[in-house]
Amino acid sequence: MPNIHRKGLVLEIPISQNPNSTLKEGTFVGPSLFNWLVECHGFLHNAILILTSLAFVIYLAFQAKKSFRKLSNGRSSIMIAYYCSLWLVSLLNFAWSCFQAWECTPGKELSWNILSLFTTSGMLFLEVSLITFLLQGNYASGLEDLTQPFGVSALIVGLDIFLKAVYLFGFGIPLFIDSSDHFHRMKWSLWVIHRLVLTAVYGLIMFMYHSKWRERLPSRPAFYNYIAIMFILNALALFACALTGHGAGFGYWLYGIIIVCYHAFYLPLLYVTFLADFFQEEGLNLENVYYSEMKDAGFFDDDWD
Repeated sequence: MPNIHRKGLVLEIPISQNPNSTLKEGTFVGPSLFNWLVECHGFLHNAILILTSLAFVIYLAFQAKKSFRKLSNGRSSIMIAYYCSLWLVSLLNFAWSCFQAWECTPGKELSWNILSLFTTSGMLFLEVSLITFLLQGNYASGLEDLTQPFGVSALIVGLDIFLKAVYLFGFGIPLFIDSSDHFHRMKWSLWVIHRLVLTAVYGLIMFMYHSKWRERLPSRPAFYNYIAIMFILNALALFACALTGHGAGFGYWLYGIIIVCYHAFYLPLLYVTFLADFFQEEGLNLENVYYSEMKDAGFFDDDWD
């Protein structure tokens, strides 16, 4: 009950919390910090995402001076644009990891959906553009070489954002709010289609690698290792989404594991695959690395026949 002091004209009304909120009031170093780490998906889930994304941002920061020098000397517009995109998406992913509690906080649904939409779309942009870049060659430079792959990637990701925005804000389907208690069939059907397309793309490239069209693809074993990892990841995600759409608890658990692995390790994998060799100090060493990789993969066996 509110306490009213007529004499002093003081009105003391206690501030009530939202009864549906999962976050409790407290100082940042007290209960709020605890809730921030353990709310929604649990401590292990949140800690892995926060620590891995933070570690990668710190690594990029430590390498920034050396990377900037290499990019300035190399004058590759593709590499500069891709490196800047990687920085932006890494910061978005770190923010997404830190604000996991928004997913379970009433009143934060809109903020969480917008953050998730831009973060996942940024990572998808890097996926699509990486495939396009490597199909054209790692060191294609010039504005004309940059326009086509970035244009294709922007078109695909723009269409993806539009469709997800229609689902989110038009139909009210909670694409980025996961709950083991409520399985939205239309939501999981969309994720099945999304994962099916990605699995088909990576599977097609894997098939080309083992077919007569192998020579049309870039001769880099690191690229094929990346494709194989992404094919397996998306195939598992497709399986998990299909199970979850039918109400299977195992599918929801498997999907959660895959999401953690994707947000925690995809950006470092992409950096190692595409950018790490570029930032080596000596171009001669880089050429020797590529030659050794191609030789180990058997690309020069036909020359001896």
